[in-house]
Amino acid sequence: LQKLIHLLQATDDPLIQEQALITLSNSAAFSVNQDIIRNLDGLSVIGEMLSNCTPKVKEKALNALNNLSMNIKNQEEIQVFTAQVCRTVESAPLNSDVQLAGLRLLTNMSVTSDYHQKMINSIPCFFHLLSEGTERTQIHVLKVLVNLSANPAMTRHLLRAQV
Repeated sequence: LQKLIHLLQATDDPLIQEQALITLSNSAAFSVNQDIIRNLDGLSVIGEMLSNCTPKVKEKALNALNNLSMNIKNQEEIQVFTAQVCRTVESAPLNSDVQLAGLRLLTNMSVTSDYHQKMINSIPCFFHLLSEGTERTQIHVLKVLVNLSANPAMTRHLLRAQV
């Protein structure tokens, strides 16, 4: 895992980045690896990949963070990327793999109300995706909206959103 994280930092080759991210994502299926990746500063290294211009690299980084977000301690570190993930969802092509990967991560990050405030500015976008997206996109958006709606502090933001 350490070598994969270093490889991710050391290369600009999108194909190598993509493969390293896929391997890290698969490794995150095991809770012990989630802790190891966090302790090796892997979350910030993967998070830096969200700025990558290559859609496939960005998608794989989102998938890796999604798998790593199943751990509360990891969520505490991943939450610093929430606004960037929201911007990625908003700017990605409609119904794209990048957009869906971002929505999956936001679903996990919104299971508890801890990071709902970081998603407030994206609520109008979520409603737009709900009306314009494919059924698959709508399902992922609904998961985020259901999680947000479970928090009474979000009611006003959800009802006042310009749609």
